[in-house]
Formats: sequence, structure tokens, C-alpha cells
Amino acid sequence: MALRTRLTEAFGLRHPIVLAPMDPAAGGALAAAVSAAGGLGLIGGGYGEHDRLTREFAAAGNQRVGCGFITWSMARDPSLLDAALARAPAALMLSFADPAPFADRIHGAGIALICQVHTLAQARRALEVGATAVVAQGTEAGGHGLTARGTLAFVPAVADLIARERPETLLLAAGGIADGRGLAAALTLGADGALMGTRFWASREALIHPAAKQRVLAATGDDTVRTQVYDIARQRPWPAAYTGRLLRNAFIETWHGREDDLRAHAAERGRAVTEADAAGDYDVANVTVGEAVGLIDDLPEAGALVRRIADEAEACLLRNARLVAAS
Repeated sequence: MALRTRLTEAFGLRHPIVLAPMDPAAGGALAAAVSAAGGLGLIGGGYGEHDRLTREFAAAGNQRVGCGFITWSMARDPSLLDAALARAPAALMLSFADPAPFADRIHGAGIALICQVHTLAQARRALEVGATAVVAQGTEAGGHGLTARGTLAFVPAVADLIARERPETLLLAAGGIADGRGLAAALTLGADGALMGTRFWASREALIHPAAKQRVLAATGDDTVRTQVYDIARQRPWPAAYTGRLLRNAFIETWHGREDDLRAHAAERGRAVTEADAAGDYDVANVTVGEAVGLIDDLPEAGALVRRIADEAEACLLRNARLVAAS
């Protein structure tokens, strides 16, 4: 059996599972593994480095993968978008800023445009620029986002908006999805598939220090928090409304709520964070995962993970179908 959705039909996938373009976790090897298993792998373009982009596309080999950017950061060097488009990616994902300045260039290259959104206003903007797919991300997600909406209510609201205004647009759910139950729920809510980050962050191919992955195995969703402290320490100019969901640690406990003090020592603290990350010290460096971290207890290969999630989702949907028949 297989889950057939508009997403699988549009992209020629076996499973309606998309790898979130996480920076730095989603490198070429991870994206390729997800695509090889029948999902869609997206390389994390992150804050934008040509060397990283070249290296990770090369690491993906001949697998059909896409790429994603932090839009406001990529806008400082639009040649990054040109470099990505030159590789004919399966899709190009934009997040965290208005996609309009780049939409025509992506459409003109014949590449599918995926826009991640956190509010209905952002979703409507994505439809206006002709997004192939919209990712409705709830605040449960790891990494950057808004506190605006939870996945359970946000996804069907965006599904209704799409049905009214641009029904050909695909919908992906994101935030708090880490297993087949979450994928089945996303499909039931009206999505065509799920974009998943945290679950693949905890996989063998993810470009994450082993010590950070071990922290994930011991954590629960109660251990995460939304904060700006690492953006301040690294002096990254994120729009004020955006925070990052991370695992609590000593650095966060020290500086969360003392952001003004941290700004006064940002250069020094930023160097400490960079050094700690290289050394595997995650009392200081950040572990960027969402609430679904509490559903993770192993570090499998990404391909096996794709197949497991798809099998779980199929079983879940079949079980629920029997509940309807029994009534």
C-alpha cells in the first residue's frame, strides 16, 4: 500500500514526507537519503554561503533534492538564489520574509516554489505570489518561527484559505510532527503532506555533533523554550517577532530574560557559543529542536525513518477507517 496525495503526484514521490531545510543539519547526504527513500529532501541554505551550497549539492550526488533559504538573509546576496536555481533543484523553499521579490525568478526557472508561513496573512501572500506549496508551520516547531499559531488549528485554517482562493496550491503541515501518527493527523487536517525537521535532525546523516544528538534522546517536549538569546549572541538580525525553539540549557537559563545584558556582551558570548559548538559543549551551544523531541528515542538512518513514518501513517489511517466502519 502507499499514501497517495496531491504532493506525491506533483513531485513523483512515494511518500508525502518532506525534509525541512534545516541549517546546518540538512546537508546533501541527509537530503539525498530522504529523496532516495521516496520523500523530498531539501538542503538547508541557511544564512547563505556559496561554499556550503556547492559542497552540499555535491554531497547529494545524483539524487533529486531541493533547497531552502532564510529569505531575508539570502536577500543580502541574491546570487545565492541564482546558484541554487542553476542546479535545477526539485523545489526552492523560502521562509521568514516576503517571498515576492524572488518569486518571479523561481517561477521563470521552472522550479516549484514552497513558502513557509506562520499566519493567515503570510499564507495569503504566498498564494498571491503563486506558491506551488505552502508550509503551515505551528509554533511547536523547532528553530525559528512565531508564537502565533499551533499546528492543530492553523493547518485546517490554511487549508480552508487555499480551497477558497487558490485550490491548486499544495499544503504541507509542520510543527510537532515526528512519526506516522503526526503524518496521519496532518493529512486528516487537510494537508497534502508533512514537512519534518526535528525527527530528521536526530538521524545518522544529519550534520549535527553526536553530543547534541544524545541530548535529544534524553529530552522531552517540556524541555524546549522559545528564545532570542542565540540570535543576540551571534548578532544575527532576525525580525523582532521571530524566536527560536531550542532545548533549555545553562546558557539559556543564564541569559533568557536578560537580553539587554546579553547584547552588551554579544561579541564575547558569540565566540563562546561558536567554540562550544565545535567542542560539543551543549551547556553553552544550542540544540535546535521542537516539541516533538519527546517522541524521539533513536538515531536511525534517514531512509529507514522515511519508510517507518510512512508505514505508521498508513496503519494509523487504516485503523481509524475501521473505527468509522464499525460505527
